[in-house]
Amino acid sequence: MSQNSHPRNWLIQGVLHIGRMLLPALFALTFAGVAHAQGTMDFSGAMTLMSTFKTFAMYAGAVICLGGLIFAGIRMMSGRFSEAVPGLFGALFGAGVLGWGAGWIGSLTGQSM
Repeated sequence: MSQNSHPRNWLIQGVLHIGRMLLPALFALTFAGVAHAQGTMDFSGAMTLMSTFKTFAMYAGAVICLGGLIFAGIRMMSGRFSEAVPGLFGALFGAGVLGWGAGWIGSLTGQSM
């Protein structure tokens, strides 16, 4: 009989295998009890931070949109309409940041626009 086929070795290997499978769950359950013991959390700082991000998205979108329009306008006035297209797409991107970006950030915190 080989050493690995001994019934006691199979039992030890089985127990070790079950222990390795259950260890992550036991670890998670240990900290789940601690997490339930916590009190309420104050998110006023997070709301202020998200409001700052929303304001930044609005200003950044406005600057990008205005820059794209100025770039496209200069190119169009000089008669190079094909070179004005990237500026128009830049203005469209800026408008997207201004509208959707600020709206999305505001929706995360329930702020009204």
